[in-house]
Amino acid sequence: MSETSKSLNFIEHIVEEDLRNSFPKENLRFRFPPEPNGYLHIGHASSIYLNFGLGLRYNAPVNLRFDDTNPAKEEQEFVDAIKRDVEWLGYTWDTERYASDYFQQLYDWALILIKEGKAYVDDQSSEEMATQKGTPTQAGTNSPNRNRSVKENLALFNQMKEGKFEEGTHVLRAKIDMTSSNMLMRDPIMYRVLHKAHHRTNTDWCIYPMYDWTHGESDYIEQVSHSFCTLEFAMHRELYDWFLDQVYDENKVRPRQREFARRNLSHTVVSKRKLAKLVETGVVSSWDDPRMPTISGLRRRGYTPESIYNFTDTIGIAKRDNLIDVSLLEFQIRNHLNKVAPRVMGVLDPLKVVLTNYPEGEEEWLDAENNPEDDNAGSRKVPFSRELYIEKEDFREEANKKFFRLKLGKEVRLKNGYIIKAESCTKDTDGNIIEVQCTYDPKSKSGSGTEESLRKVKGTLHWVSIKHAVEAEIRLYDRLFTDESPDTHKEKDFMDFVNPDSLQVIKGYLEPHLKEAKIGDRVQFQRLGYFCVDPDSTTEKLVFNKTVGLRDSWAKIAEK
Repeated sequence: MSETSKSLNFIEHIVEEDLRNSFPKENLRFRFPPEPNGYLHIGHASSIYLNFGLGLRYNAPVNLRFDDTNPAKEEQEFVDAIKRDVEWLGYTWDTERYASDYFQQLYDWALILIKEGKAYVDDQSSEEMATQKGTPTQAGTNSPNRNRSVKENLALFNQMKEGKFEEGTHVLRAKIDMTSSNMLMRDPIMYRVLHKAHHRTNTDWCIYPMYDWTHGESDYIEQVSHSFCTLEFAMHRELYDWFLDQVYDENKVRPRQREFARRNLSHTVVSKRKLAKLVETGVVSSWDDPRMPTISGLRRRGYTPESIYNFTDTIGIAKRDNLIDVSLLEFQIRNHLNKVAPRVMGVLDPLKVVLTNYPEGEEEWLDAENNPEDDNAGSRKVPFSRELYIEKEDFREEANKKFFRLKLGKEVRLKNGYIIKAESCTKDTDGNIIEVQCTYDPKSKSGSGTEESLRKVKGTLHWVSIKHAVEAEIRLYDRLFTDESPDTHKEKDFMDFVNPDSLQVIKGYLEPHLKEAKIGDRVQFQRLGYFCVDPDSTTEKLVFNKTVGLRDSWAKIAEK
């Protein structure tokens, strides 16, 4: 086996085998077919990269098709968000399609099935139909309406189309096999009545095709060569093929459905129904809340297209569902931002430091490297003055030898600045330290080239000048759920595992040049983590979201 073939996933092997078996390469066509009933999530990323990646590999067109068959749950907002996300991930589609474009053709084909005795109108209740469908181990029984005449079925179906019936009273069913071991083949519903306006067709229709009837026929209309979907649709393949059999012209391309594994992410859910519930109940603020596993949420939190691609490439395309640790996704964004994010200083839990021997009223601007990982990143100037903020946790009155930060009588270096020594501290009436008095060594300035500046001390702290600091709202995010697999517990609802501390909002103090930061800008707050400017930011209020910390257990494993 060649190195090239070794690198192929099993889906690519399917395409390669078809080409070897004389399938014309010019007939290859792929599609990404989301339902516009919610925002795309991280699970969709694998499908996006698979289908658009195949298009790039084989120089074949890829359609973006919206399977918009349920006006009760679909909205234009979701269509717009999906298009935005696919473009942000770096892909362009050949044509933009909608299943609703094919409503007339689907209806015409349904009429043909009725005339051929392969479909009938059923007016049983949903409970009656569920009962007569049987169980996986017990065959179903025929509907009393199964043998209606073609004439009666055509008349009833026309009345359905004209809105003469209430929702839930009549459906069109395919006449297949009520004894099939595959329950999906037991006379599945093709059409139902819905008196709801569609986001594209408005009120032109009051009957809407079911997903199983629509999906394969839409692939066929578009002449999609390979229809890839997740494993939960494996049992649907037999029905997919039966529906195609009814309309297939041997002179046209017949789509082939194949399935790959859904990748679930730990400490979250990827069911759009459950994600919608999080939004509707106010657990999160919106579909693009940075705690959400949606592509929009990840973008708002500061993730990059490169990091999401590297994540999906790492987990690959597989045949079995499994749970992926969210730490792997965090590792990928951390790895990418380490290379591209500018280093800046911000203090999130401030403690005042006064340099008692620094001249009052004076200030200076120190050179600071933007990113040691990027030779072209250059440098910036940061202001230094007599009064500074450091993190509270970076000072102790007394500490053991393993504490290499600031403590009374000991020295540390201020990043890009001077060596300072803690001389004394001031406390409030409750005994909390509110100020530390230090002295600085004026000869120890970083980068000055003097012997004193090269003197080594074990600790280096980040800081900001108080008089120059920019206030910002900092949003700190934690796991949205306390359980790694919140939707797999039969005895509990997934909402029982919502983390009440998934968001903490604090005030931070940042370098002054960050006042000019634009929405979406990503930076590393040195020693604290990676952060991104949130869309809520205005000229009066700067808002940063924490993307990810600097390290975690996954990073340690990866390093080893």
